[in-house]
Amino acid sequence: MNIETSSIGVLIIVLAMALVTLATRWGGVYVMSFVPISFRVKQFIHAMSGSVLVAIIAPMAVEGDHGARLALASTAVVMLLIKRPLLAITSGILAAGLSRAFW
Repeated sequence: MNIETSSIGVLIIVLAMALVTLATRWGGVYVMSFVPISFRVKQFIHAMSGSVLVAIIAPMAVEGDHGARLALASTAVVMLLIKRPLLAITSGILAAGLSRAFW
């Protein structure tokens, strides 16, 4: 199946992606409405969010440039020392930007 990406095809692709995203989000909420939220389910949900974060960050740490690695390191250090997510994210963005601007 080929979709032309120079005209209306792009709109079709974006709409299809939006529908799939909505279906998975609403489907997850619908399925979870039948699951009683016990202590074990809460533990699973908390562990799942951390594993998704690691799955996103690990490839960047392995295959990223110096800016990406410096951003990860600075975010981790600020988070461990100050424990404020917004400041940690800000430090990571600044580290990546400055590293890429001057390195």
